[in-house]
Amino acid sequence: MSAGNDLRILWQGRHLDAVARGRWEFVRRRGSSGVVGIVPITDDGRLVLVEQFRPPIARPSIELPAGLVGDSPDLQGESLIVAARRELHEETGYEARRMTFLGEAYSSPGLSDELVTLMLAGGLSKTGDGGGDDTEEITVHEVALGEVYDYLARRFQAGAAIDFKIYAGLYLAEHAPRT
Repeated sequence: MSAGNDLRILWQGRHLDAVARGRWEFVRRRGSSGVVGIVPITDDGRLVLVEQFRPPIARPSIELPAGLVGDSPDLQGESLIVAARRELHEETGYEARRMTFLGEAYSSPGLSDELVTLMLAGGLSKTGDGGGDDTEEITVHEVALGEVYDYLARRFQAGAAIDFKIYAGLYLAEHAPRT
């Protein structure tokens, strides 16, 4: 089946466009050049996660720190690593001495053309409060690596959503080449 170049805009919002290619409808983000997700692991073996309410699912979601790349005029042309460092500090209050590329994949290829790049953050130091920018209300959680899967299962049973990128990020971090 040919992808074709017959892209049509069906609807434009402030942050998203609904588009069609052939008979297939999907959404794409406006005003960013990508998405970066960070797998921050402290020197003492804790995974740093964030929690925030997500309106599309009407409940809190446990996630990796993540964000858009180059999503404002003053950030256009920003690199993935710069965006990862910015988002990590903004959401968690941590800075990383090391930022390592883990991999990239499409978040939901039947719904969106969004490509997510995952980065491993190491050598963390707490230099701020985190909590997100003025549009976000983020709670930071630090969970021992050996307890992450049980923690996520308990939080899911209690009604929180779990972002699947956590599992992908942990797998890639465990299998990343050591430099």
